[in-house]
Amino acid sequence: MVETIQWTDGGVVMIDQTRLPLEEAYVTCRTYQEVATAIRDMIIRGAPAIGVAAAMGVALGALHADGGDLDRQMDAVCETLAGTRPTAVNLFWAIDRMKRLYASMRGKPVEEIRRALVEEALRVREEDIEICRAIGRNGAPLVPDHATVLTHCNAGALATAGYGTALGVIRAAIESGKKIDVFAGETRPFLQGARLTTWELVQDGIPCTLITDNMAGHFLKSGRIGCVVVGADRIAANGDVANKIGTYPVAVLAMENNVPFYVAAPISTLDLTLAEGGQIPIEERAACEVTHIFGRRVAPDGVEVRNPAFDVTPARYVAAIVTERGVARAPYEESLRKLVERP
Repeated sequence: MVETIQWTDGGVVMIDQTRLPLEEAYVTCRTYQEVATAIRDMIIRGAPAIGVAAAMGVALGALHADGGDLDRQMDAVCETLAGTRPTAVNLFWAIDRMKRLYASMRGKPVEEIRRALVEEALRVREEDIEICRAIGRNGAPLVPDHATVLTHCNAGALATAGYGTALGVIRAAIESGKKIDVFAGETRPFLQGARLTTWELVQDGIPCTLITDNMAGHFLKSGRIGCVVVGADRIAANGDVANKIGTYPVAVLAMENNVPFYVAAPISTLDLTLAEGGQIPIEERAACEVTHIFGRRVAPDGVEVRNPAFDVTPARYVAAIVTERGVARAPYEESLRKLVERP
């Protein structure tokens, strides 16, 4: 299993996802500012992985704080990390978790605070891997045997500390003995499906086929696809799901063709403070991601560009939401809250 992100004596080491699949390279972040840049530039991406990176970024900030006016310095660390990407709620969940620990330790020796924050960041990483494995176990029964699973973007080990959410469900289904293969949508404009999902699946020896995003309807109509499994960056209280741009049309096409559409995500991705998906902030990324492919311009100079990084799939298209605590089904206001409240 690929090591997406690790804490080392030299800094936070993460695989550079912008260089896959052609080169397996690693970046070492020695400051919290470098972690923030890595998140913003999508060297590390995927909601759970961003959460782990943020926790480690806070710990790095504490290590490098000079010991004077630590409150002010930690506020700056958390503010910088929180300003990187607005949609993935795991980012803010992890920062808040680190802030709560820091607040509980005010008045203690600085070295003790630093040690505790590093230990907490390591716990966030280890917990994420176990959470993904639990999501996989809970979701595996939903995947039909001898079928093809369609996924969108990358919700695998690269999007988490390891194992993955949507790909975790697929991995667990295969580990249970099911014979399945995967269709991966390319996921324009950043090509996470083409570059990352297929790379993971090839590494694992899982049969996969790459398709362009606009082929999804064709294959869903063909009867080839047994189910769709995707990840999520934020889920509102009513079950509306924000995920990588292009997820919403796949969900609509899945329902039109009677193919179940499943979402796999940890409890930390739920945002029950938001009543519905229209309240989820949607990140708008740089125009060059659309006008250029691998640095080469494919659109005319001066053209207007929109580049929302996410769309919101209404809950009515979602057959089930798979978490580490169980599977939620409609009505989601009730089922999601029960999962959150479950010890």
